[in-house]
Amino acid sequence: MDDIRMNALDVQHLSYRYRTRQDFALRDISFDVQPGELVLVAGASGCGKTTLMRCINGLIPRSYKGGELSGEIRILGQDPTPLKLADISQMVGTVLQDPERQIVGAYVLNDVAFGLENLAVPREEILRRVDKVLDYLEISHLRDRETYALSGGEKQKVAIADVLVMEPDILVLDEPLANLDPASAEEALVLIRQLADSGKSILLIEHRVESVLSIRPDKALFLEEGELVYYGEIDGFLEAVNPFDVKLPAEVAIARMKERGAPPPPPKRARQENVDPLVVMENVRFGYVPEREVLHDVSLEIYPGDVIAVLGPNGAGKTTLVRHLIGLEKPTSGRVLLEGRDTRDITVAQAAHTVGFVFQNPSHMLFAPTVWEELAFGPRNLGFDEVRVARNVQRSLEIMDLTEFADISPLALSYGQQRRVGIGAVLAMESKILVMDEPTAGQDYRHYTQFMNAIVQMPVEAIVFITHDIDLAIQYANRVILVHDGRVVADGAPEEVLADEERLEQCRLRPTSLLRLNLMHVEHTGTFLPLEALVGVV
Repeated sequence: MDDIRMNALDVQHLSYRYRTRQDFALRDISFDVQPGELVLVAGASGCGKTTLMRCINGLIPRSYKGGELSGEIRILGQDPTPLKLADISQMVGTVLQDPERQIVGAYVLNDVAFGLENLAVPREEILRRVDKVLDYLEISHLRDRETYALSGGEKQKVAIADVLVMEPDILVLDEPLANLDPASAEEALVLIRQLADSGKSILLIEHRVESVLSIRPDKALFLEEGELVYYGEIDGFLEAVNPFDVKLPAEVAIARMKERGAPPPPPKRARQENVDPLVVMENVRFGYVPEREVLHDVSLEIYPGDVIAVLGPNGAGKTTLVRHLIGLEKPTSGRVLLEGRDTRDITVAQAAHTVGFVFQNPSHMLFAPTVWEELAFGPRNLGFDEVRVARNVQRSLEIMDLTEFADISPLALSYGQQRRVGIGAVLAMESKILVMDEPTAGQDYRHYTQFMNAIVQMPVEAIVFITHDIDLAIQYANRVILVHDGRVVADGAPEEVLADEERLEQCRLRPTSLLRLNLMHVEHTGTFLPLEALVGVV
């Protein structure tokens, strides 16, 4: 018993099944975490990572009722069973995967102060701690901003601040990097490492394994279909996991692929020459409020065959730019032509015949009672007959690996699975242009390579995706648009745009191991190659 009391967290034979599911989400999980340990928690979407978090922070069984729970958990040596959720929250701080589920205040200051106010902390102390954590995260400039107007990455930073200001002993971070640009992710990780070094115990659930390895996690925990496959040192983790399931550093992944045999590289599209553009943006300026312009004189064209990665820092205007493609926003000046028609003269519904848009946040577009009905909604509203609807839904289910969830509510799925439902819903609509806002955020490596491989081979005329993942651009894009401060600062082939490291730094992007490998070999290869193709080069 004394050993258990020394642990920050002790989990013994933990199993859990949700009342609405037949299979167990967790099966016989046992591990312990020491004070000051930083543990990377990895695994495919739906493997049980978030369920494990809910058991540790007390949401199971207090908020998720009626399930089947067994095993034991000790937090700082205490049995949490008799404790209220408010008591546990002062011991275990949680940053949720979807920041909008965590933000409650109308303004950033009010939101970050909310937890301390509920603990009746004196006002002067609240303001001191709020300003300290905002400064630490380098978001002091957001202090008086309205939370609804923040970008996805800015909301994620505020959600992290909400928890850090409470100063809990244990932190559970569920994909905190998902919506952050690389520089912001790097800054957040440095902070997380500092918190661990100061004595806090941290469980970091994250798909961006390469980024997390940069801060030297003490251990790694790997889940697969609800079971604990590995728990131990990082070197053993890199050897234990499948390089096709987890995105490892490029050199490690290539070495492992040489042992196992590399799969064929993902297909790349060729841009079409001498054809009319599908989209034309001419000198577009736009602001949500007159005094704050977001886009400044943006001009670009999208052609058949384009697979465009839109890169840039949080708040650069990337989402605002692509929202103009479907008429969700209208330019303050300039114009957007969609197949020759000014978006001011067509409805969003009419634009949907040409452009399908996958929102950054899946909760903004999911509402149907089942996944099947969710995927069928769009094509039905476009007037497709039921045979065509059924065919398109089935194809989307297969591409997005959602067949087993067809009769389940999309809101009952994990965040990563909900993202795949959102993409599948747009695929079923057969739009000519597919636009995706952070399609791989919250996705495990196996699933996102699977659906991206399928998407680039589908009969859509052009693909545009916003991403913070430089490797995704290298793997799939034939064109990169770099956006900074509401302006297009670079537009060209990946090997042209991504070779300028100084410009990447200015746009808060960071070279990855895959980019550096390609830069080393591009004189020989003539182009950037996906990881699988580099196996025969390196």
